[in-house]
Amino acid sequence: MKIKMRPYDIVLNILCIILLIGIVIYLIVRWGSIPEQVPGHFNLSGDVTRWDSKETLIVLPIIAWIIFIGFSILEQFPQIWNTGVRITQENMYHVFSILKTLLSTIKLLIVATFVSITVIQSLALGLSWWVLLYPILIIGTVIFNLVRLVKAR
Repeated sequence: MKIKMRPYDIVLNILCIILLIGIVIYLIVRWGSIPEQVPGHFNLSGDVTRWDSKETLIVLPIIAWIIFIGFSILEQFPQIWNTGVRITQENMYHVFSILKTLLSTIKLLIVATFVSITVIQSLALGLSWWVLLYPILIIGTVIFNLVRLVKAR
């Protein structure tokens, strides 16, 4: 069964692609001005605890691209999703639509997280408090959509 992409899903996918292409362009354009040593690890306070060579900056965008592609492929096969609710003919489309929204939103939040951290590393900064918003938004998205899912059964 194929779930039709709604405008919300299309917008999120476009935003993901813009962020992914944008971070590649950003790194190419700024490569010469990025310090040779960039933050490689942060503690819970956001302080840098390890410094790495700037070449490590390409790791997070590559992982973000892999996650984007993987989630995009996964979205095409709702029959393999673990829905957590019993699927019937009556609720199938609604349940799968909720899960597609969940996947699309989490995909964008993960891509945005990786892009943000890459920029922060390239500027040799510590992590700010606002980076904690990403996991909070991911958890909130999961909870919100699980509630919707339970109601849809």
